[in-house]
Amino acid sequence: MVILGIESSCDETSAAIVRDGRQLLANVIASQVDVHARYGGVVPEIASRKHIEAIAPVILQALKSAGLDLKEIEGIAVTRGPGLTGSLLVGLCTAKALAFALRLPLVGINHLEGHVAAIFLTETPPEFPFVALVVSGGHTTIYLVEGFRRFTVLGQTLDDAAGEAFDKAAKLLGIGYPGGVVIDRMAKQGRSNAFNFPRAMKDSLNFSFSGLKTSLMMSLRKREEPFSLEELPDVAASYQEAIVDVLLEKTLRSVELTSVSRVVICGGVAANSRLRERFRNETNRLGIEFFVPPPILCTDNAAMIAAVGEHLLKSGHRDGSDLNAVSRWPLN
Repeated sequence: MVILGIESSCDETSAAIVRDGRQLLANVIASQVDVHARYGGVVPEIASRKHIEAIAPVILQALKSAGLDLKEIEGIAVTRGPGLTGSLLVGLCTAKALAFALRLPLVGINHLEGHVAAIFLTETPPEFPFVALVVSGGHTTIYLVEGFRRFTVLGQTLDDAAGEAFDKAAKLLGIGYPGGVVIDRMAKQGRSNAFNFPRAMKDSLNFSFSGLKTSLMMSLRKREEPFSLEELPDVAASYQEAIVDVLLEKTLRSVELTSVSRVVICGGVAANSRLRERFRNETNRLGIEFFVPPPILCTDNAAMIAAVGEHLLKSGHRDGSDLNAVSRWPLN
């Protein structure tokens, strides 16, 4: 099947064309980073308006890039949730209108399952089962994945997600937005052991990053002056290492507990260069198969939504015109 995917869960408007769940024909992403940078985070009302402006152009660009027109599309997959309700509704209403006008089957997709399915758009996807770490601005969860829609939660964050911890740290340090990208870049020039940041919940597979953020905040309050420009790379590297240590350690422990020797990391934070390096080195040392999508498929994109949609539509799943957005939608 040739599937049109539509993604608008947060601040990226994306449309993609995928054939047979594996062949990526087009993947267009309109980012709002510059718009939200002045606020240090995503403003939901602004995000919704920007989606309205971008949704039709990105769909038309995706069709043009794929060399197809709408009559060649065989199904539509759209992100239903989780995410910002106003943002989700823009993509959802567009998808429903297209499906109605073109008499095409429609399916609503869980954004988190999309992140996991991004790995099937790579040249060497894993076989089921595997352990997946979904790590992004709003989610940090470890799953045992035994198939499409067959997810078991092994561990999850009890407060801040890892991406949120990066963004909050960057805001505290006044170094820019989005925080994960800025810290990743700055940390390359710093020492990862220069500052001692906490690693929380060592005896559990669950995560907690709020204490890490608080530790940075208290460090700033105890100082008479902010960190100097010379110190900032060390702070960034040490803070990043604390997050990477916890993500790596708990994922590897999940592999040991499940006796599954395949690991997938996905989501926006999976684009972090240090995280990818540490996972690649440790899994190679332990003889564990490691899979990670290219950075463009780690961030929010419609290709991953289309990949899930192809599977669900082929298995007979259909959603109707009453399909609504859901801001919270646990994958399990």
